[in-house]
Amino acid sequence: MSTTVTQDMSFLYLIASASVLVQLVMLVLVLISFFSWWFIFRKHFVIRNEIRKTDDFEDIFWRGVDLNALHQRITSARYDSGSLERIFAAGFGEFNKHATGSDLDAVMESTRRAMRATYQREMDYLESHLSFLATVGSVSPYIGLLGTVWGIMNSFRSLASVTQATIAHVAPGIAEALIATAMGLFAAIPAVVAYNRYASSTDQLATRFESFMEELSNVLQRRAAG
Repeated sequence: MSTTVTQDMSFLYLIASASVLVQLVMLVLVLISFFSWWFIFRKHFVIRNEIRKTDDFEDIFWRGVDLNALHQRITSARYDSGSLERIFAAGFGEFNKHATGSDLDAVMESTRRAMRATYQREMDYLESHLSFLATVGSVSPYIGLLGTVWGIMNSFRSLASVTQATIAHVAPGIAEALIATAMGLFAAIPAVVAYNRYASSTDQLATRFESFMEELSNVLQRRAAG
């Protein structure tokens, strides 16, 4: 008898015996969780790689390397460069186009616009899919709760045809309903943690990019004035 009860209350059995709506909720949560983990791992490598490239470029730049040579190296290997390198290439390239015989204020404004446009594109790339993780973190528990409420409702509806209700009548339905809640939390918690971590990392990179743009503007302005 105990063997039958154990089998009937197993995880796979509860999922297989759940109502169609609860199974649909579980399937949606599984798909959401799969895509969430895919973006979590992908974003981890993207941001880690970007931080490394930013550190390397700042180290090279502030050694006093020749800016023309640095610009040439970056533009010749554009697809291997990082975000900060592309921002520098955009600003320095725009500065070189108009530096000779042009009003300095107009040249610097054009240089800042070029860097700002590249900066925005790079930040859009770094922040891509973060909104998805935020949505998963906020919506998944409610999707799981929908399955839970529906499963519990079905459990109590089944008691209408029973003269003497026992825990054995409602336990399977409540158990399958709670599985939906657990799956919702399983999808939501990693997404929230990853979103907070990656949002903080991208904010730090954005601050570093903005500081570099101001510093490069000062360097180029002194170079043009001198």
